[in-house]
Amino acid sequence: MIIRMNTCRRLATHWLSLWLLLGSVQAADVPRFSVDSSWPKPLPNQWLLGDIGGIAVDSRDHVWVYQRPRSLTEDERAATHEPPSAKCCRPAPPVLQFDTDGNLISAWGGPGPGYEWPEREHGIFVDAQDHVWIAGNGNTDAHVLQFTREGRFVQQIGRAGQISGSNSPTDLGRPAVAIVDTPTGELYIADGYANRRVLVLDAATGAYKRHWGAYGNRPDDTDLGKYDPAAPPAKQFRGSVHCVRISHEGLVYVCDRLNNRVQVFQRDGSFVKEYFLEPTTLHVGSVWDIAFSEDAKQRYMYVADGSNNEVHILLRATGEPIGAFGRSGRQAGQFHWVHGIAADSKGNIYTGEVDSGKRVQKFRRLPD
Repeated sequence: MIIRMNTCRRLATHWLSLWLLLGSVQAADVPRFSVDSSWPKPLPNQWLLGDIGGIAVDSRDHVWVYQRPRSLTEDERAATHEPPSAKCCRPAPPVLQFDTDGNLISAWGGPGPGYEWPEREHGIFVDAQDHVWIAGNGNTDAHVLQFTREGRFVQQIGRAGQISGSNSPTDLGRPAVAIVDTPTGELYIADGYANRRVLVLDAATGAYKRHWGAYGNRPDDTDLGKYDPAAPPAKQFRGSVHCVRISHEGLVYVCDRLNNRVQVFQRDGSFVKEYFLEPTTLHVGSVWDIAFSEDAKQRYMYVADGSNNEVHILLRATGEPIGAFGRSGRQAGQFHWVHGIAADSKGNIYTGEVDSGKRVQKFRRLPD
């Protein structure tokens, strides 16, 4: 009996040691980040940022911020009053380009000839040809715009005010973001706040290719009501299709924000799998935006969660949450409604906040 008990103790100790070892390896393998409170550098011209409608990183690792000048309060735009009611400040232009050190490189945007500027700025993407794509989620926004990196207008797809439902081949519905799939030359649109689908167009011409809803189903615009964590998973996207991202191997990741889930598809709309994240979240959803890690296999997926004010770190292959950073607050490294996320080639992460957050932050990837 004594021999058996000692043997059991040794086995238990062995398995405990192995478990602890595996746990420590896993913990050491989770990406770590540190907020860079000096990024970006102060803006010129008394400029102030409003809500951050979108954030993106281009092939040069420059960071593009798409902000909402009209979201500033009257006291925040006090220098624009006649006469000025205070010394500062003025709304910055909607589109700003920063380098990795936080220096402002360029700023442009707003209404102009030949296109309809969005009522409410939402979502930005810079393609491999350095074209800048922007969208909008205002009540009349039913279009996306393409510009050069210098801000010269290229094309408009859709028309303001023309919203006719999720199965229209021509009309958008308050699109959240538009991204270009370089290998295919196709434009994928998270469409959006009025429509409930992924829409795929030819990026050069805007010609219709295909669209789909949740699980690859034909979209249905029936109001699903409030999210209920105890109910079976919804068969349609709920409320806002908030992002679309494409991995290196061509998998299409979609933010079904109010259903607290990521759905994954093939390029043709065939459903692959889904990941639920913080499924008991009842506020305004947990899946707001997605970025992938910088390694060739894109092992990690970073999810901006504006309800719980965290960035979740997931294993992309399985959707398993392995870490997170941030919390609700207004100090550096904390968030208030973290809305957008992007990653550069060095693994650094950039975030943007809406509501009264109104800021961008940089999180440096720490050595493993």
